[in-house]
Amino acid sequence: MRRTTRLKQLIAAPDIVVMPGVHDALGVRLAEAAGFQALTAGGYGATATLLGRPDSSQLSLTELSEMYSRMCDATALPILADADTGFGNVTNVARVTRLYEKAGVAGLFIEDQVFPKRCGHMAGKDVVPTAEWLAKIKAALDARVDPDFVIMARTDALAIHGLDEAIARAQLAHDAGADLLFVEAPTSVPQMERICRELAGPCLANNIETGLSPLLAARDLQAIGYACVVFPVAATYAVAHALRDLFRTIMQTGSTASFLPRMLEFNEFNDLVGLTEQRQREAALQDFASALAARGFAT
Repeated sequence: MRRTTRLKQLIAAPDIVVMPGVHDALGVRLAEAAGFQALTAGGYGATATLLGRPDSSQLSLTELSEMYSRMCDATALPILADADTGFGNVTNVARVTRLYEKAGVAGLFIEDQVFPKRCGHMAGKDVVPTAEWLAKIKAALDARVDPDFVIMARTDALAIHGLDEAIARAQLAHDAGADLLFVEAPTSVPQMERICRELAGPCLANNIETGLSPLLAARDLQAIGYACVVFPVAATYAVAHALRDLFRTIMQTGSTASFLPRMLEFNEFNDLVGLTEQRQREAALQDFASALAARGFAT
C-alpha cells in the first residue's frame, strides 16, 4: 500500500491517529520501533537541529525536501511534511508539491501566515488574505500526481482575527478540496470543540508542550472530534534536555559513567540503526559473488 493511501486511511479511521514529530532519520527509526503508524516532521524541529535557529522561515525548500527524502528512506511509514507558507506564490507551491512527492512523504500542509512565518504559538504573527492562501491550496491540489497525497490547510487566523474568521477560512479550504484542516493555537477546550463541530472536514490537533493550547491526551482529543494529533516538538525538546544534562555531566565530572542508565548500549544502538541486517545482506552478496567466481565469472 502506498504511504499516501495509508495516511488517508488513518485520517478516516474511527480512532484518532497519533503522529509524533521527528527531526532526523534516527528519530524516525525510534518512532517506528515504538509502534507508531504515522509520523510528522515540522520546520520548528528541523530549523533547530539543522541550523540551531528558531522557526522563522530560515530553511529553504531544497534543504527541507532533502531532509524529508532522508527520513523517507529510513521508514515505510507515512510522514506528514511542513511546507510553511509555500516558499513563494502558487508557482512555488506547485514545485513544493512535486519535490515533496518525489521525496516520498505522504502529505504536506500549507499555512496562511505572512512570510517570513513564525511558530504558530509565538506572538507577532500575521496572515495573508484568504484568497491568496486558498490559491496556494488549490495549486498544491492541482500539482499532486498521486490523488491520495494529503493536502492539509493550516490557518493561523485565530490569533489575529478571532475564531470565527479561522473557522471560516478552514471551511473555505475544505470546500476548495483540502483533505485535512488545521486551525492553529486554540486556547481553550470550548474553542477546540467548536472547531471540530463546525468544520465539515477532518481536523488536526497540535500538542505543543507549554504552548498556547491545552495539552490533552489523544483519547480526549478524539472525544472532542479530532481525527489526528501531532506532537511536533516533543522529541526536539526531550533531546535538547537530555543533551544539556549529558554535556553538563561530562563538564562537571569528566565522565559519562553516571549517565549510562540513560543511554542505549553499543549493540542495542547498532541493532536500532540496522547494522545486523546490513551485515547479513553483505554476507549474502559476498556468497553470491564467490559462487559466480567459482563458475568462472571472476573477469
